[in-house]
Amino acid sequence: MRKRQSLLCKDLRENWVKWLMILPAAIVVILMCYIPMGGIVLAFKEYNYHDGIFGSPWVWFKNFTYFFQSGKAFSVTRNTILYNLAFLLVNTVLQITCAILLSELTGKWFKRITQSVMFFPYFISWVVVGAFVYNMFNFEFGAVNTFLKSIGLEPIDVYSNKGVWPFILIGVSAFKNVGYGTVMYLASISNIDSSLYEAADLDGATMWQKIRYITLPGIRPTIIILFLLAIGTIMKGDFQMFWQVTGNNPMVLEVTDVIDTYVTRSLLQLQEFGMTSAAGLYQSVFSFLLVLLANKLVKKADPDYALF
Repeated sequence: MRKRQSLLCKDLRENWVKWLMILPAAIVVILMCYIPMGGIVLAFKEYNYHDGIFGSPWVWFKNFTYFFQSGKAFSVTRNTILYNLAFLLVNTVLQITCAILLSELTGKWFKRITQSVMFFPYFISWVVVGAFVYNMFNFEFGAVNTFLKSIGLEPIDVYSNKGVWPFILIGVSAFKNVGYGTVMYLASISNIDSSLYEAADLDGATMWQKIRYITLPGIRPTIIILFLLAIGTIMKGDFQMFWQVTGNNPMVLEVTDVIDTYVTRSLLQLQEFGMTSAAGLYQSVFSFLLVLLANKLVKKADPDYALF
């Protein structure tokens, strides 16, 4: 123990500038992530404003019982998991494909412009994306229905059609996130030893063979790490996307309601702090267990690629 403390003190003296640089980020994480974890006790209490968080009476697992007996626990959990799996699969395939295509481009300026254009949607607010989707699919004056009317076809009432919303949400998720992931995979591809490609050219390898036997194996560690990180958020729906794009439309909640939107709506309408906290804790514990399971499977397949 003393040896570890002496090593820590030595490192602090030698690298005090680096420790000073990381201090603001550490303070933010402690204030915004660790201290609020004390609010977990709300999941086991019947909260009231008079007694506060720690003074409210304990009800233990009553809030969890209420959440699971409400009839929404299964549906919102199912929607959250299925949407995140679809986002993970579709976005990963598109990101890797776009990164490989960009890496094969020879035009320097065209490559940079394309990369910037693809990355730009990542910075667009979900409010703007929601407005864009509304103006595309609005029944009366939306761009899609206006076009259908102009060619003599019947307009489609998208905002009351539950079947189309999974495809719309997957599409807008790809629109927002593919560019960001492409940059990450492109950086991974640029780190592959160029001599491997030169040797493949000398051996007469085709472009597809180089992609299959050099590029994809070269970026496999990045794919696995990003996959493990994504597994950790598979129970966490992108609240802004589901809330802003669907407009909290009650007619399509059956297929668009996820845990995050359900918790927010319950909090706003019912003021059930205990039940919403129970749902949030259930979500976090489930995500933690998924990360452990995924990491264990990866560690069993190849220990070098595991997170821990």
